[in-house]
Amino acid sequence: MSGPRRARAERPALNRRTPRRAAVLPIVAGTIGNVIEWYDFAVYAYFAPTIGTLFFPSDVPNRSLLLSFGVFGVGFFMRPLGGLFFGHYGDTRGRRNALAATVILMGASTFVIGILPPYGRIGIVAPLALLGLRLAQGFSAGGEWAGVAAFLVEYAPPGRRGLTGSWQQVSVGAGFLAGSAVATLLTSTLTTETLTAWGWRLPFLFGLVIALVGLYLRLGLADTPRFRALEESGQVARAPITEAFSAHRRGLLTVVGFTLSGTVAYYVFLAYFPTYVSAVLNLPVREAALINTIGLAVFIVLIPFAGALSDRIGRKPLLLAHAAGCAILGYPLFRLMEATRSFWVILAAQLVGITLEALFSGPAPAAYSEIFPTRIRYTAISVPYNLAVAAFGGTAPFIATYLVGATGNRLSFTFYLVAAGLVSFLVYLTLTETYRADLR
Repeated sequence: MSGPRRARAERPALNRRTPRRAAVLPIVAGTIGNVIEWYDFAVYAYFAPTIGTLFFPSDVPNRSLLLSFGVFGVGFFMRPLGGLFFGHYGDTRGRRNALAATVILMGASTFVIGILPPYGRIGIVAPLALLGLRLAQGFSAGGEWAGVAAFLVEYAPPGRRGLTGSWQQVSVGAGFLAGSAVATLLTSTLTTETLTAWGWRLPFLFGLVIALVGLYLRLGLADTPRFRALEESGQVARAPITEAFSAHRRGLLTVVGFTLSGTVAYYVFLAYFPTYVSAVLNLPVREAALINTIGLAVFIVLIPFAGALSDRIGRKPLLLAHAAGCAILGYPLFRLMEATRSFWVILAAQLVGITLEALFSGPAPAAYSEIFPTRIRYTAISVPYNLAVAAFGGTAPFIATYLVGATGNRLSFTFYLVAAGLVSFLVYLTLTETYRADLR
C-alpha cells in the first residue's frame, strides 16, 4: 500500500494506541532526558570562566578559559562512541531501554561535577577528574539526540512527523534555557566571590533531580509502535552498524554534511554567545546571560512552528534558508555587535541567529529519521551525527576562543560559521524531499 492510502490505513491504529494523553507521554518522556543533557552543557558553557579559574589556574591571559572550553570540547569526542554503543543497543534492544541508560549516566556525571574539589584543594586530580566526567557526559549524550529523534518520529501520527520530532529540539532549547535562567538568577543574586566559592555548583547538583524524573518517565513507557512491530515480525537488526555501512553509506555521509551548519550555528549562537558578549565585547555577565535567556525563550517557541511548517511545505526549503542565512549573515551580525556593543543591538542580532537556527531545528529530527529504515535508524543517525558534532559543533566555542586570541581579530570565528553554512547548503540541495513519504 502506498501514498495517501497507506497513511489513512495507519492512522486509526496509531490513534487507538496513542490518542491525546498517550500521544503526549512519549514527547514528555523523550524530551525530559534531552533537557538534562543540554541543561548540563549550557550550565558548563555559562560558567566556563569560573570553572577555568578554579580547575585550570594560570597567569597567562585567556589560558584558563581556553582550557575550560577545551575540556568542554573533548567531551564531544566521546559522542561517536556513545552513539555507536547506544545506537546498537537501541536498534537491537529498544529505544526506551537505551534512553533510560543515557539519562541516568548524564545525571550522575553532572552531580559529581557539582561536588568536585577544585585545583587548589586536590591539585592535578581536579582537572583530570573533570575531564573524565566530561567524557562520561559526552558518551551518554552520544546516545541521546538520535535516540530521542527516532523515538518521537516513530510515535508520530502520519503528516505530523515534523511537528512531533521538533519537540526533540525544543527540549534542547529548553535545557539551554534552564541553564541560562539559572545563570541569570545566580549572577544576579550572588556576589562574584560567592559565585566562585560555591554558587556555580548549585545548577550541577540540581541536574540529578531532573535525571531521576526522566528515568522514571522513560521506564514507565512502552517502546515505539514501529520498533515493537519489528520485534513481533522478527526483523530486528542483529548488526545495525554493519548494515548501515554496507547498504546506506551515502545516507551516512549526508548526515555529516547535513549536521555541519546546524551544529556550528547552534554552538556559536548559544553556547559561545554569552562568553563572547561578556569576555570579548565586555558587557556584564548578567546582561550576557539575560540576552541568551530571552533568545532561548524565542527559540523554543519558533521550533514547533518550523517543524509544523515543514509538514506542509517540506523539509528542504527551511533547511536551505537556514544554511543560506548563516553563510550570508554570519559576519554582518557579529560585525554589528562589535561596532555598537549595545544591549539591544546584540539582542536583536542574536534573535536573527536564533531564527536561522530554528529553521534547522524544526525539520531536522524528522528529516534525519526519514533517511533510514526503522531497523537501523538509531545507529545510522547516531554515528555520523555525533562525528559531525564532535568535530565541528562541540569544538566551536574552543575554536572561536582560539581564533580570537591567536589572530587578534574579534570576528575571525565568523568565517567558520559562514563556511559551515556554505557546505551544508550544497548538501541540502542534494536531499530527496521526504515529508510526504511513508516512514520506512
